[in-house]
Amino acid sequence: MPKNQTQRRLCSIPQAAEEYGVCSKTIRRYISAGRIVGYRMGPRLIRVDLDELDAILLRPMATAGDR
Repeated sequence: MPKNQTQRRLCSIPQAAEEYGVCSKTIRRYISAGRIVGYRMGPRLIRVDLDELDAILLRPMATAGDR
């Protein structure tokens, strides 16, 4: 793999939901809304990239020094 390409961390919708503590329907809504990309693998299997979920779900908390 060339150095300028990164490898995707793909997993199923139920696995992603469990990883982030959300419902599978939430992940499906994110795909439907275009917030993340769903990757179809075959006629029924859908995978999502955990790095994309990191980008939209994980945000640093504000601290007293940030005011």
